[in-house]
Amino acid sequence: MADDMTHSPVRFGVLGTGRITRRIIADLQSTPGATVSAIASRSEERARWHADSHGIPVGVEGYQELLSRDDVDAVYIALPPSMHHEWTLAACEAGKHVLCEKPVALSADQVREMIDAVNRVDVRFLDATAWLHHERTDQFRQWLTTVGPAEDSVKAAAKKDDLFSDEEDDVAAIPFRLGPLRHLSASVSFPNPFLDGDHRLHADLGGGALLDLGWYSVGLVRFASGRLPDEVYAHAVMRGEIIARVSATMIYADQLTATVSCGFDTSTRKWFEIAGQDASIVCDDFTRPWADKPARSWVHEASGKVHSFVPPSEVGVDEATADASANEPNSGRCQQERVMIGTLVDWIRQGSECGEEKPWESFYRQALDTQIMLDALQASIDRGEPVRLNSPEV
Repeated sequence: MADDMTHSPVRFGVLGTGRITRRIIADLQSTPGATVSAIASRSEERARWHADSHGIPVGVEGYQELLSRDDVDAVYIALPPSMHHEWTLAACEAGKHVLCEKPVALSADQVREMIDAVNRVDVRFLDATAWLHHERTDQFRQWLTTVGPAEDSVKAAAKKDDLFSDEEDDVAAIPFRLGPLRHLSASVSFPNPFLDGDHRLHADLGGGALLDLGWYSVGLVRFASGRLPDEVYAHAVMRGEIIARVSATMIYADQLTATVSCGFDTSTRKWFEIAGQDASIVCDDFTRPWADKPARSWVHEASGKVHSFVPPSEVGVDEATADASANEPNSGRCQQERVMIGTLVDWIRQGSECGEEKPWESFYRQALDTQIMLDALQASIDRGEPVRLNSPEV
């Protein structure tokens, strides 16, 4: 299949017709090298209605029926989280590549089985955590290279870099260093906008704030630290059967600490602070840039100096033009979902030609570790006490 896809578009089939599919279908259709050939629902009438609405050639009744089609190379799984594990395994059995909505599954054991399955049949898998693919996130990755001892940061700081448009004196060097990481903080929330029947209101479907929004806040902590904490302690506010809000602390072996917050009953927040000994990175919209503002972030040095950054595609974008160009495919601004889809398309096209380099493995590890941390937070909520991640019960 990989050889056939070297030049042909990767044909996606969509499993599910929920609200989130509308945006991602448009992104799939707008990403070079990708197309949408079919969409499936439990109802033939609903599948055909969505196919007609989105300009998709075929509407299919039943998810297995879509997986058996010869005109589908990859699937986008937009089903409730409780169904991600089952249909990822089914897609692997059918030899289809997978783009899966988040949270990836209901437990770390399920994520492990999903990763084992894609590796066993040599298909590609990517969770639809789009912020990890934004151009601005590449800046964060570069800045995190300066967390080591001073002598180790010299090489990173000397590396040519053109991302810092507001630094006129020396754009060839990262103009600060974070120093050793001390504290990480991430908060993601929004007031409940759900319609009746939304899966996020049902615990048995994977609903609740911990899985739905904790995937982002916990994922940010994993992204910044690159590892698992030793211990977590979480508290939850319940709304009936689901978790409406979570606050948690995390402790690492080297005295790094972290706090995360997520909730369905709090004003919209999507911010983080990565605090090092010498500087801190701050971002107020990391999950998705505000529509009416350029993607931005700040670095606060211990001296009080503040650097304000935007990624290259946002240079020259101001608030007056940001909203109008936010979703324009030719605006030049980074469209994180399309970059994410393009990444998966590239992996599929590479096939076995990538050799020993397997860039998807770092994303698998990010997803698995995020789920391990979420499992530990749920265990702490259930027990009402701190939980160590090396415990056999976690």
